Amino acid sequence: MPTRQMKESSEQHLVIKTHLQNFMNQVQKAPKTAPNGKGPPPQESHNTKNKGRRRGRGGRKVDQGDVCMRPSSRHCTVAPKPVSENPAGALVASTPNGSVENGGNLSGMEMSFPASSKSLSFAPRPGFGQVGTKCIVKANHFFAELPEKDLNQYDVTITPEVSSRALNRAIMEELVRLYRETDLGARLPAYDGRKSLYTAGELPFTWKEFKIKLVDEEDGIKGPKREREYEVVIKFVARANMHHLGQFLAGKRADAPQEALQILDIVLRELSTKRYCPIGRSFFSPDIRRPQRLGDGLESWCGFYQSIRPTQMGLSLNIDMASAAFIEPLPVIEFVAQLLGKDVLSRPLSDSDRVKIKKALRGVKVEVTHRGTVRRKYRVSGLTAQPTRELVFPVDDNSTMKSVVEYFQEMYGFTIQHAHLPCLQVGNQKKANYLPMEACKIVGGQLYTKRLNERQITAFLKVTCQRPRDRENDILQTVQHNAYNQDPYAKEFGIKISEKLASVEARILPAPWLKYHEAGKEKDCLPQVGQWNMMNKKMINGMTVTRWACINFSRSVQESVARGFCNELAQMCQVSGMEFNLEPVIPIYNARPEQVEKALKHVYHAAMNKMKGKELELLLAILPDNNGSLYGDLKRICETDLGLISQCCLTKYVFKITKQYLANVSLKINVKMGGRNTVLLDAISCRIPLVSDIPTIIFGADVTHPENGEDSSPSIAAVVASQDWPEVTKYAGLVCAQAHRQELIQDLYKTWHDPVRGTVSGGMIRDLLVSFRKATGQKPLRIIFYRDGVSEGQFYQVLLYELDAIRKACASLEPNYQPPVTFIVVQKRHHTRLFANNHRDRSSMDKSGNILPGTVVDSKICHPTEFDFYLCSHAGIQGTSRPAHYHVLWDENNFTADGIQSLTNNLCYTYARCTRSVSVVPPAHYAHLAAFRARFYMEPEMQENGSTGGGAKGMRAPGESGVRPLPALKENVKRVMFYC
Repeated sequence: MPTRQMKESSEQHLVIKTHLQNFMNQVQKAPKTAPNGKGPPPQESHNTKNKGRRRGRGGRKVDQGDVCMRPSSRHCTVAPKPVSENPAGALVASTPNGSVENGGNLSGMEMSFPASSKSLSFAPRPGFGQVGTKCIVKANHFFAELPEKDLNQYDVTITPEVSSRALNRAIMEELVRLYRETDLGARLPAYDGRKSLYTAGELPFTWKEFKIKLVDEEDGIKGPKREREYEVVIKFVARANMHHLGQFLAGKRADAPQEALQILDIVLRELSTKRYCPIGRSFFSPDIRRPQRLGDGLESWCGFYQSIRPTQMGLSLNIDMASAAFIEPLPVIEFVAQLLGKDVLSRPLSDSDRVKIKKALRGVKVEVTHRGTVRRKYRVSGLTAQPTRELVFPVDDNSTMKSVVEYFQEMYGFTIQHAHLPCLQVGNQKKANYLPMEACKIVGGQLYTKRLNERQITAFLKVTCQRPRDRENDILQTVQHNAYNQDPYAKEFGIKISEKLASVEARILPAPWLKYHEAGKEKDCLPQVGQWNMMNKKMINGMTVTRWACINFSRSVQESVARGFCNELAQMCQVSGMEFNLEPVIPIYNARPEQVEKALKHVYHAAMNKMKGKELELLLAILPDNNGSLYGDLKRICETDLGLISQCCLTKYVFKITKQYLANVSLKINVKMGGRNTVLLDAISCRIPLVSDIPTIIFGADVTHPENGEDSSPSIAAVVASQDWPEVTKYAGLVCAQAHRQELIQDLYKTWHDPVRGTVSGGMIRDLLVSFRKATGQKPLRIIFYRDGVSEGQFYQVLLYELDAIRKACASLEPNYQPPVTFIVVQKRHHTRLFANNHRDRSSMDKSGNILPGTVVDSKICHPTEFDFYLCSHAGIQGTSRPAHYHVLWDENNFTADGIQSLTNNLCYTYARCTRSVSVVPPAHYAHLAAFRARFYMEPEMQENGSTGGGAKGMRAPGESGVRPLPALKENVKRVMFYC
């Protein structure tokens, strides 16, 4: 979406009023910490600013949903005001004099919001957290000493233009070899492979032209090899401001000098780029560790990730181990045999075999093996429909035809042995060349970008899963092997890298107390090392299920076995605190997977007839272990067509029933029915700072993108929002399709023209705000927004667009309705790992050898000035735990470091699907689940062909074609946590 459009929209809707802005500044200057700047915030319960909003504790709100829940505990209340919805759907809280009132600090203001990223600065760090037990952890960050030399940038123009980075590098490598000691003034430059060259100190010229000759190693089989000449022009562009970088690292400037950081990153990558196979920010090689076969012609390569980062301790080099799937450098026939899992030399290929081979090999680079030492490389574009023995082509202008078999025999003396196999097509469609499979070998070092199958994933995880101690040792060995202090480029630029892991001060936040139902033996619970169980406990709001049915799609499960399983599950639901009828309304129905729609509609209508029109509340479904598209089809039909809540169970668990499995399934069923399993004790006691004082809504948002290779499939955005206050445990979710690989959520707020009503407002934020009001009887007076899946390079763009959408959604509901927003990005795809300081001290680790759940770091390896922290909120199971990285981009609620860290950690204990704390804050995780679920809602032809057909309202960006909207969720599904 164009930046200009965002600027205009934000200027139109977000007007700053001078006197209100002055008031905001006064509020923002209010002290948040102790006099030393590091102390914990004052308790919210003593905040006189909020006294007038809470007049009593005796009353409790009534859940206004369609289901009746057992009461939890008394609710926090705000001053009672009649709440009405105006004809346009706006939330209006009326005061005695008839005026509109917000009831929350800053809520009645038009909040300031910059119109462009140039004037936007992220939330500054409000101080450092103090809550928790202090400890030391090690991080895979290595201190990098800032160079004192001037860094210069030069523009490189190569003629004729070259598209290959590898060839560009070969040209510049030859230039440096020939002219370093003379024209380059003994400088050793670093090159980015495209347009930029960097030096430590100036070159003796500002502009110079060079002629470089390179030998084409792939050319010809006899005689002298052909030389190619390139003209290279090097021109001075700019000098990097190292003083600016020093000021930024010292926390004296807020804007990062990206040019200087980029230069240093390129310098430190230069030698590794020559030694290894670079993929993104990682480097791979079969020599680092022996490749392991994954099956179907794939193997895993080991490598390492490397990135220079600005941190509080100065420049830091982040090094982590990495693994990736590569295509094995096999003869093509051998690759095909592995792919198909059968002998291809003696049998003809079926049509499905051809399709599979074509899909696997398209875009793969192969080299010929029939020309002696000449190994010319080609990229596969397709596969011939006919076998090699039937292929002929014209050899002259008279259309004289010759067979491929004859051509290879006469031209190269190469006899094709397996002429029953098709040929590879290389080149473009207009002029495709034929290559026999047996004359080709796959070129090594090609990353496999498609999805791995289940067997390959299992094999891959076995190779890549490392215990923390082993991973730490491998990282240290990598740093020593790379020998950065002996690196000629690092030496040239004056960069020195420590070989020791950074020691970092951390704190272990306490686990929160959890509240369960009073009817259980254990009414509350304190988790130990990130986990607990349901023994002697009952769900705090157990739902009632009286009308349910079961459909069995697994041929191997007999009806008696299915009946026994359903009975045990029903009993577990009862034990856990639900009221669950032990008998289904109709007998268990057996069906074939290929008739899923017919079977679901049969069960639905049979149950409706039996119950005389009453709705079926729950459908249990037993699925085969390998069920292909069955799961997705079932969810799509149930949730968008029939309005059924469903719970699927795999055959292997039906035959091997465990109490743990049944308990986990019962937790999922309860929340899908609209119940709560547990809540934070502090939530119902109204003791959560900046949540319990006034009605607060917590959002989670995520966008999932199609797999690599799917060029037209839409991206799926999902937003969930808490629907209960003060418990903040139940989340409703909405999903939408949007343009391919669009990261900005387009449907947060939208308007369209209705012939009758005129301009109508809508969108996911607005709908969820209205839903919150209906469920709680309160309008949200504070918004906390956890946004998943945003990379650092997208921070400004996402914040500008999505915060503006939140503003517009609020303003569309009520004039001057602008609750303060805290916008937090959640990142899991980073490479910071935290290790115990002493691996022999068992008390400092969990059972897997990872750091303890609740470990938080907000110093040393974090951003020099901005409000971010790493939180490992979960206990490890296997491998090395990855802490989540939280970056507070915008904070109008004035959270302290302790406030947001404790809230985030505590929320991780409210995840509905298990009795463990989870690694990512639940609203963000729920949004990810909802987005993943919605991919099943795309119609089969849409999944195959991508975004075709008509566009959806509010979902078309300038210059892009429309995206077909997803089928709407049924209302009863939308209200509950259907994605669990």
